Amino acid sequence: MALVSCAKIGLGGKPARPISQGLPSGGSSIPPQMRAGPRDAGTPAVAPDSPPVSLTPEEDIVFTDPDNPDATLPELSTLLSSAPKRRGPWEQSEIIARRRAAREGKPLLIWFTDSARSPMCKALSQELLSTPDFENWAAEKLIRLRVDANVSVDDPDLSLGDKESRMVDLKHYVTRMKKQYKILGYPVLIMLNPGGEVIGRYRGYKRGDADYTWGLIKQGEAASAHAYQGWRSALEKKGYREWRDRSERKVFARLVSYSKGTLILIEPDGTRSRTHEKQLSDEDREWIEQQKKLRGL
Repeated sequence: MALVSCAKIGLGGKPARPISQGLPSGGSSIPPQMRAGPRDAGTPAVAPDSPPVSLTPEEDIVFTDPDNPDATLPELSTLLSSAPKRRGPWEQSEIIARRRAAREGKPLLIWFTDSARSPMCKALSQELLSTPDFENWAAEKLIRLRVDANVSVDDPDLSLGDKESRMVDLKHYVTRMKKQYKILGYPVLIMLNPGGEVIGRYRGYKRGDADYTWGLIKQGEAASAHAYQGWRSALEKKGYREWRDRSERKVFARLVSYSKGTLILIEPDGTRSRTHEKQLSDEDREWIEQQKKLRGL
């Protein structure tokens, strides 16, 4: 497979700005590499005086009997406690990574790499992405997903046949991801806000550019945090709110059904789950009582 040069390239194939020109200093000075085009435009920012919306619109709540198909939905506590095991800080599944980004309100950084054949991919890893300073910062600020063209399966619990099937699946996954994000060479970093919109695209890498690249990623994270407030505010107006269980685990979701203490919740990505009000925080139980009083229940 032919790969383009890993020299640093800007959008549209134009050479990126040299480091000597410095990084923008203003909070709203987003560099060209960060600016989204018409298809990638982020959610509008929240107006400073926009009031928070705490009540679910009545037409969006169904108070019904529990004898319905929702009875087979997974328990919310199970979803919140069953975090998949990761072999390191980078997720391997786009579905899991995007769900975490939406739940935690963090941007998703996707790293397209060829760890076996690209010297600049190795340089980017050694000089930035695998350093302790970046690891500590990213653990707090980002959800990370790595898509490696060097596909391998090292799970000792799999049989030889299962490993071969897994290899085929992984190769198809990498191909699909490259096509979806229009990846023509390595390395490439793509940043998505929690709503799944592309807000940053950084192509290529040059040795010694770790600080410059990290600066772009930091600006992407700041832009995402700003856009996230607008995205979240828009969903709050549709009835979404933050729920907490007795262990203080959080989920941002909308109540779609309630009956005899049982709630059905739906998250922005469509994930549905059920829980009982006794498993929720005192604040959530008080909110439910207020909703019931408003409806004369």
